[in-house]
Amino acid sequence: PTGDRAELDFEPNPRAWSALSVSARECPGAFRCPSGTICFAEKARERAAAADVVVVNTHLYATHVASDGAVLPEHDVVVLDEAHAVEDVMTEALGVEITAGRVRAVAQSARGLVGSDGARFADGVAEVADRLDAVLAPLSGQRVLGHDGPHGLGAASQELAAVLELGGGRLDALSGALRRAEAASGGAGAGVGGDGSDDEGARRNRTLLTVGHLGEELSRVLALGAEQVAWVEASGPAGRTTALRAAPVDVGPLLAQRLWPNVTAVLTSATVPPQLETRLGLPPKGTDHLDVGSPFPFRTCALLYCPKHLPDPRRPEARQAVHDELGSLITAAGGRTLALFTSWRAMHEAADALRPTLPFEVLAQGDQPKGRLLDAFSTDHAACLFATMSFWQGVDVPGPTLSLVTLDRLPFSRPDDPLLQARRDRAGAAAFRMVDLPRAATLLAQGAGRLIRSSTDRGVVAVLDSRLATAGYRHDLLGALPPMRRTVDHDEVVAFLQDIAAGASDATGASGQ
Repeated sequence: PTGDRAELDFEPNPRAWSALSVSARECPGAFRCPSGTICFAEKARERAAAADVVVVNTHLYATHVASDGAVLPEHDVVVLDEAHAVEDVMTEALGVEITAGRVRAVAQSARGLVGSDGARFADGVAEVADRLDAVLAPLSGQRVLGHDGPHGLGAASQELAAVLELGGGRLDALSGALRRAEAASGGAGAGVGGDGSDDEGARRNRTLLTVGHLGEELSRVLALGAEQVAWVEASGPAGRTTALRAAPVDVGPLLAQRLWPNVTAVLTSATVPPQLETRLGLPPKGTDHLDVGSPFPFRTCALLYCPKHLPDPRRPEARQAVHDELGSLITAAGGRTLALFTSWRAMHEAADALRPTLPFEVLAQGDQPKGRLLDAFSTDHAACLFATMSFWQGVDVPGPTLSLVTLDRLPFSRPDDPLLQARRDRAGAAAFRMVDLPRAATLLAQGAGRLIRSSTDRGVVAVLDSRLATAGYRHDLLGALPPMRRTVDHDEVVAFLQDIAAGASDATGASGQ
């Protein structure tokens, strides 16, 4: 009904979606588009323009910033919730993503607009898409372009650069063919029929915009500077869809230029990372800090447990030990568990190992859409939900449904993450403390924050990683967590969970009567 992709009951294939969607920069506007009168986005923009307060997610706001204010109406104040995520969201929006599917869609869109004489130009762009597919596939997960050492680009990056240069040239040729076709047709209108019917002139204008912006982005990636990083990322089933991505290593200077001079901003979060204002480019003299504390009595209602006896999570025997510990804790809690994992593989292994042994339903991320999973978990007071990083924040399940949150290991970022690699390179010897430790502390606090959601909640946060009790950097992580009582005693935790479970069962029984 609203055109919102989130309303779909399935996740569209990335290649199909890239062929059907355009960015804000490529949109020609309602009056120059054949679908302008029925466009969902235009209707939403009209409603926003008439409103005093507009509520959007951070990704859409970041798109607005990246498009130089082309998405949302002018405004004086912006409130950014979940401020700890703003850096990553803005970095993604202010970057570039190029896929073979996007190049192929441009060729397909132009093919019917350039006539028989110009068809070869569309075919040339389609050939670039095929070459891009072939050159990106073996580079999945790697940094490219500008990161091959002091002696110049390696062979793989040279080949990729050659394909991008070829693509830029062929897009220019296709743009010329489109303009010649427009001239031959007498410059036929950019108008739209009153019934929203298609118009060749409007379609040509839209395609010219798309061709132009894609060519600009190819040029941006080819001219990659020291302040940016490029890499190849795989997605979709079995990682078969690859994308060339580029992003700023430090988003602060861009936000200082594009955003903060134009608005008064309020950034809120239960877990504000250290030096966030520096990383976001906020003006030091104009930035105030306010810590309003928490209304929840963490010291009396919550227990932080770290099983110090577990082997280091990097050792092969750790997996079985974590499964045994997790099963024991879930049993003591009577189900009622949100088990969070740092990888899909770890989540599936734990679910497969524990489902046959537990007398409670085990829901797992991926079995159903996120909203349905949370509904099922909230309504079944004995169910368990196993999930990965997307459930570490933004999940709100108060009451007796949730009395145990477990984290399988400390959420350190992958060492081969290309963007973080670039940030580590910049930080040098201080990389762990400046890049990895603050991110892990924020994620850990976000995961732990799923437990106590009201002043009457009680429960346990169990971090099944012995490093939280033994590593020299543990105080940085513990300092980011709510002020819960702490223990390494398994028996104490089991007794606490059993007491909560007994109270929850009594309350449920009384309510049922």
